[in-house]
Amino acid sequence: MQWNIEELMSALAPMFARVEPRLQAAKYVRAVLSDLPKRNGWTIAEWVGDRSPDATQRLLNRASWDTAGAMSAIRRFAVARLNDVARPGSLSVGALDESGQEKKGTATAGVKRQHMGCAGGIDNGINTVHLAYVRAGAGHALIASRQWIPAEQITDPVKAITTGLPLELTFRTKGELAIDLLTDAWSDGVRLNYVAGDEVYGACTQLRTFVEENGQAYVLRVRSSFALTLGGGTCLTCAQVVAKHLKHKRMWTIRSAGDGSKGERTYAWAWIATASPTHYLLVRKHRMTGELAFHYCFVPEGQPVTLSRLVAAAGLRWPIEEMFEFGKDLFGLDQSQVRLYGAILRHTVLVMAALAICAASAAAARCRTDTQAPPPTSPDQRPPEDPGMVPLTIAEIKRLLNATATHTLSLEHTAHWSAWRHRHQARARWFHRRARLATAYTQLS
Repeated sequence: MQWNIEELMSALAPMFARVEPRLQAAKYVRAVLSDLPKRNGWTIAEWVGDRSPDATQRLLNRASWDTAGAMSAIRRFAVARLNDVARPGSLSVGALDESGQEKKGTATAGVKRQHMGCAGGIDNGINTVHLAYVRAGAGHALIASRQWIPAEQITDPVKAITTGLPLELTFRTKGELAIDLLTDAWSDGVRLNYVAGDEVYGACTQLRTFVEENGQAYVLRVRSSFALTLGGGTCLTCAQVVAKHLKHKRMWTIRSAGDGSKGERTYAWAWIATASPTHYLLVRKHRMTGELAFHYCFVPEGQPVTLSRLVAAAGLRWPIEEMFEFGKDLFGLDQSQVRLYGAILRHTVLVMAALAICAASAAAARCRTDTQAPPPTSPDQRPPEDPGMVPLTIAEIKRLLNATATHTLSLEHTAHWSAWRHRHQARARWFHRRARLATAYTQLS
């Protein structure tokens, strides 16, 4: 673990113009890796031993460092470490998805009322598109991110300036942001067997065209209303294809979509060719509820294509959801209390660094810690005397790291921060009351 921290921080060192922000970034990553319940400018500054949050806020908002270069270094590190321990020939998948963060007010870059998965519906917040690298049997890590910014904020010069939007920034849909993330990954030499994503990305014609033009196979979720052309020129929606051609049970086969927390996730699967020799429809059916999920697949000519391979690729999309869960619950991915576009991205990059360190360590320990007993072969089989152990997870790696590292703060430092917070709150209350008086005078005049 410590070796991975040192290696990644050494790779990030050239991205900083001065030594001070480089050291502050290292402290920030270490604080993100800690057991802090909340990770923001104040709590991180107190944890790392600073006397005020100024250095932390300067790191995110004003310090000179190459954020894109840092993300590239993290990407190369994570992919290399996962590939080092992967079995030869195991699938590599680039999983696309977006993650939200609830925000109050209107002053944050990209904030608006929109669909937020974390809120379970429409709420005020920001959304960021992520690309995860998933290597079967080895692990997964976030390797690229771009925040989605509404068009009305980009075209509003006042809003663009106050939220720190780059002058060259243009509106990009989430599917188009996915194109940017894949371009960055490919430029760093990341090779993927498949690209996977949910309906947001399957519905993006530009994304599908871009990926196909680059000879990249994909397995993208689409809605039941998605139309495709079968042999003979028949045009049907996905739902109509199932109703017409997949009515019989013999058309379906039970296969695992990968391991879940309680074992293999088995579904009924079927696939059907289209008029194109490189495109297929893969359908997943829940064995209990009968719920259907549709995947539009592209496999370039000359590359292997089997049902098992497509099912495996579709199943390797879910780890990005696990990365979001770990990133938010354990590393504060959604706890950035910053407003500027660049500051949000920098917080995301430093959290990605912490995630990559733990992902690399978990991958390296996997072969030594995965000692599970063979699965049962009959329903009446007696349990083994020693069930073995499941492999170490990112969460457990983080817990072990913090158990081995001692971190104590002096009473004087704790008292200093207690007084600092109370003074800051008193100052904020004074200005708030003054603002209310100004509003009252304006209404009376």
